[in-house]
Amino acid sequence: MSAYRHILDGYTVLDFTQFIAGPTVTRLLAEMGAEIIKVELAPGGDPLRTMYVFKDGRSSLFVQHNRGKMSLCLDAKSAAGREILLELARTADVLVENFTPGAIGRMGLGYDAVSRINPRIIMCSVSGFGQSGPLADKPGFDTLGASYAGVIDMNGPAGGSPCPPGAAIGDVTAGLNGAASIGFALLHRERTGRGQYLDISLLDTYFHCHDFSVQAYSASGGAIQPTRTGPNVPGYAPAGVFNGKHRPIVIMGITLAQWRALSAIIGRPELGHDPRFATATRRVEQMAAIRPLIQAWIDSLGSEDEAIRILEENRIPVAPVLSVAEAAGHPHLRQRGTVTTVRDRVLGEFDVPGSPWRFSEFPQPLELQAPFLGEHNGPILKERLGYSDHLIQELTKQGVLHCEDR
Repeated sequence: MSAYRHILDGYTVLDFTQFIAGPTVTRLLAEMGAEIIKVELAPGGDPLRTMYVFKDGRSSLFVQHNRGKMSLCLDAKSAAGREILLELARTADVLVENFTPGAIGRMGLGYDAVSRINPRIIMCSVSGFGQSGPLADKPGFDTLGASYAGVIDMNGPAGGSPCPPGAAIGDVTAGLNGAASIGFALLHRERTGRGQYLDISLLDTYFHCHDFSVQAYSASGGAIQPTRTGPNVPGYAPAGVFNGKHRPIVIMGITLAQWRALSAIIGRPELGHDPRFATATRRVEQMAAIRPLIQAWIDSLGSEDEAIRILEENRIPVAPVLSVAEAAGHPHLRQRGTVTTVRDRVLGEFDVPGSPWRFSEFPQPLELQAPFLGEHNGPILKERLGYSDHLIQELTKQGVLHCEDR
């Protein structure tokens, strides 16, 4: 049995993040036991608090991304507010922010400033386009990163209009990259005693998600022009979404062995040895001929469930296309904690995505609560900085500290 609550127990993170990408970094760190001081700018705090409000002013979206954090709400433009933040930075292990590049520096908390007072600090900036380059100053959101990365152009019907992804893949994956980078930086600090600066962007994250398109275009000298392929998976064949009688299914028969097995299943075993389909590239080129054969076989069966059963028996990768509601209720996702039920003080119980990380030494997730705005002003200033109750009351009267009435 470990002596720690979780793998990051004992580490303190100063969190200047809002919306999705930045809070995902610190939410993952909170789920691993780190102490997160979420700094919210007065008077409203994280704008996510105002989105998807379902009960008594409480946002379930805010709760999802901010469980396990303490809220310190202050006027960062005031001298007293800036002094509080500098004092907290002196003893923090990590600082995370996702303002537009340069904004944290104008607050007096850029990496040069905080590393002078705390050489061991690890600072992670999450932005739309990175801290350098021609696009750096642009405000960034998930869909903008996907657009500049060429991801939106690959998504949608063949020959039709491009579509944004149906989930915040860039925001959440940038958060994963930020959290992982912080972990590696902490390991480096253990070896050297030195902190460092981490520059994480949604654009870099999205572009890194290209598995096929970039190398295919470049290595072919432009002969391959990746584009939207509708229900077919770009670069692989046969692979894509096929219509069942009641729901679509995904079939991935992309290796030669899988193709030969699939050819036999659909009643065309000779195609498994046909030179036109002998390589992965040739099968992609012949997808227009392959697809109707597979669809006709599915149509000949009683249901897509029968198709799934036959394909699974022959080790052909296949899956039903589930709705969000069906995925959230699936027993596999439930058993693994991929879907987890949280309990909020206002909203009660509801489901959120669970952590994708599993640690054998810490098999049970922590019970975490999302904070009310400014809920921990007093405890943070008293316990970490030694402020008296009288001083905290004075700072509140002066408007340096803010909190919501509860």
